[in-house]
Amino acid sequence: MSRALFIDGANKARVAQFNLREGREDEVLMDVASVGVCGSDLHYFKDGGIGSALINEPFVPGHEFGGYLCQDVEELGLTRGQLVAVDPNKACGRCDWCHEGHPNLCPNVEFIGAPPFDGAMTERIWAPRSQLVALPNGFDALDAVMLEPLGVAIHAVGLAKPRMLERVAVLGCGPIGLLIVQVLKAAGAGEVLACDPLPHRRAIAEKIGADRVGESAADIAEWSKGGCPLVLEATNSPFGFRDAVTATRIGGRIVLVGIPDGDIYTLPAADARRRGLNIKFARRMGDVYPRAIEFLAAGKIDVRSIVTHRVALEEAPGVFTALADNAPGYVKVLVDLKGS
Repeated sequence: MSRALFIDGANKARVAQFNLREGREDEVLMDVASVGVCGSDLHYFKDGGIGSALINEPFVPGHEFGGYLCQDVEELGLTRGQLVAVDPNKACGRCDWCHEGHPNLCPNVEFIGAPPFDGAMTERIWAPRSQLVALPNGFDALDAVMLEPLGVAIHAVGLAKPRMLERVAVLGCGPIGLLIVQVLKAAGAGEVLACDPLPHRRAIAEKIGADRVGESAADIAEWSKGGCPLVLEATNSPFGFRDAVTATRIGGRIVLVGIPDGDIYTLPAADARRRGLNIKFARRMGDVYPRAIEFLAAGKIDVRSIVTHRVALEEAPGVFTALADNAPGYVKVLVDLKGS
């Protein structure tokens, strides 16, 4: 028997005993070291689902995680007790989207931590061998957890294709937005303007390299004299799309990364249409773990400044409530389970 955090529906989280299922031949048993609380986990808690991914029975969230192998994995050169990361996106490998190099869009995906597939906010989990990610010497559990959100940021910036020294705006200074700011800088973008309504998040954005940080998209529109050529939106606001339009100049580009509360965008059409904007939506990531590892190993991305809290499993229900209430000081929370 293991313990796990369950979400039973909107605003219902608890820690209880978890009956670990039997593993399949293609899976490896792991002791979970640490797991991050992602914005999507928070949407499951606040809304009881995201789109068609609804919580119809007690569900264990968690897809950003690392853990210690309970057995050798000889074909990968991994040994029992070794710390590894796990790519939660097990795509089918057979559909058109997989064949075209977009496993993040696979409609047949088995995604760890998205209903109906239980996640890693538990003491032990079976992970597919194909999804194990070996880590360099010196990486710890925090690094293993942060590879997945860093991968999301890398994928979003890849979709955005920032031009050399181009001014870029980032809306939302949560974990993904803060990582996007840093990846943009590493990719050669110019001035990076950021905004967030919460002062503690703005403070971290300034610390990790944003050139100017305000409270709203209106600040960015004012500073840029009509909007930036490229905007990446990473908020949870139903008005995130609208605000991205406000921050983008005529003929500009937008990449929408955030998931809005209630799964609904509120957008006056005329302003967006009259600007002739080029709009992309980001979903999860492709095969970017190797690049995420390189970024961390080279010290180009500061993930530790983003992690504001590390808690035990028993504290996790309270953390979900605090994050849902935008409690002061909270940005990225890790739930530590073993040897972290």
